[in-house]
Amino acid sequence: MDYMIGVDIGTTSVKTVLFDNVGKVQGYSNNLYPLYQDVPDMAEEDPDEIFSAIVDGLTTVLRKANLSAGELKGVSFSAAMHSLILLDENHKPMTRAITWADNRAVKYADQLRENGVGKQIYEKTGTPIHPMTPFTKLIWLRNDHQDLFNKARWFVGIKEYVIYKLFGVLKEDYSIANATGMFNIFKMDWDDQALELAGVTRDQLPELVDTTDTVTGMNEDYARVIGIDPNTPFVMGASDGPLANLGVNAIDPGVVAVTIGTSGAVRVVTDKPKIDPKGRVFCYYLAPNKWVVGGPVNNGGIVFRWVRDQLFAPEKITAEQMKIDSYDLLTEIASKIPAGSDGLIFHPFLGGERAPIWDANARGSFFGLTRNHTRAHMVRAALEGIVYNLYTVLIALEEVVGKPVSIQATGGFARSALWRQMLADIFEQDVTIPESVEGTALGAAVLGMYSLGLIDDLSEVKQFVGVTNVHHPNPDTFEAYRALVPIYIRLSRQLQTEYKAIADFQRSQDAKKAKSDNEL
Repeated sequence: MDYMIGVDIGTTSVKTVLFDNVGKVQGYSNNLYPLYQDVPDMAEEDPDEIFSAIVDGLTTVLRKANLSAGELKGVSFSAAMHSLILLDENHKPMTRAITWADNRAVKYADQLRENGVGKQIYEKTGTPIHPMTPFTKLIWLRNDHQDLFNKARWFVGIKEYVIYKLFGVLKEDYSIANATGMFNIFKMDWDDQALELAGVTRDQLPELVDTTDTVTGMNEDYARVIGIDPNTPFVMGASDGPLANLGVNAIDPGVVAVTIGTSGAVRVVTDKPKIDPKGRVFCYYLAPNKWVVGGPVNNGGIVFRWVRDQLFAPEKITAEQMKIDSYDLLTEIASKIPAGSDGLIFHPFLGGERAPIWDANARGSFFGLTRNHTRAHMVRAALEGIVYNLYTVLIALEEVVGKPVSIQATGGFARSALWRQMLADIFEQDVTIPESVEGTALGAAVLGMYSLGLIDDLSEVKQFVGVTNVHHPNPDTFEAYRALVPIYIRLSRQLQTEYKAIADFQRSQDAKKAKSDNEL
């Protein structure tokens, strides 16, 4: 039997998944690493800790599988978008990996949006202007950390660093390059205007290659540790969002993938690049004639975790003592409250927000609180608020690519029947839950199979993806949600005028606290 490994380099862990030639999982490893947040708005990772996690994951999976020679056909990568690492002339990291969640470039992102230059860049790159992007991060480093910036020889992301460590070549696939905010999606090359604004040149960036490009000739020391033939082909792969669509078989026109993990996203595949005149959605490359249009949100399951930890700490302890899942207990509590939470609305912007408002200063809020509302209302309102926000992304997406034909939903939230039904009710669409658990890793593996000629077309992914549940919208909820969603949207617009003011106040308080702590 033939086997393929999909490696999914995420924000907090790397998942290494061994698939057989019918897409079944035959080996799995999940290796964690920390997110460093030493100062306000920072979100960094150690690139060498990530590299070690990848080596450990491959080693673990291959040792357990005990494959015969030649059975492993290849390894293919998925990686989180928007990471940035500065390397010296010897390819040694001068910084940690600055992740998509890092907001320290917010001032420069705001300036680009205000002066109109950001719109020009977006219309060529398909990447909205936001502090998440390496483009804005480079402008921030160039202005605020000139010595560090000027000493750097190379500017790369985490996948490029891993490929270099393993193979000694510096390559970047179109999909990851696309997400830097400096890649012209119509010319399939770095964008001159973006490079000039960022202060970098082509010879400081990796060689651009297609997502189907392969590398071989692994460093023999690493090959020996992993237990892999050094000539095993490694496929460059793509970024995690586009591969998540592929991994749940959402690559046909009109098939929308909705993901809620720690963060979330709404995405659909088109056959050519498409730009939103209002700049609300991204357009990222997947493979030849496959472009993913959609919007990411910062606030998915991480909001549910905040509700659990800050509002339901006693219940969390009780669940642990009873050896039941604390999230299951909270969804059971939320299920007792009617749709619409009796008029309580929650804006889930606990970590700024990307689509559709693209405002790193956005902050969360409850609206409509009365004496009749309880903590149970608050947990249901939080879950509804996450889905309301995803629905606003879908509205923007519909203006660009048209109405969805069907919706495939994945992510950690898919474990919750209440949350799945909520999605169907608010979207007023059937929601299908694919059987594939590790959709992004499967997407990487399928792209690898296609690259290596093991399958003839990416559409063959449908053979690997089953269906576990289909949720139909409940008309009994339509009246409440149809009334509340417009209020949610109007409030988002009105509150945006004050988000910067409250965010600046919070940052000043954080700075004072940090100064006081240092003095102590």
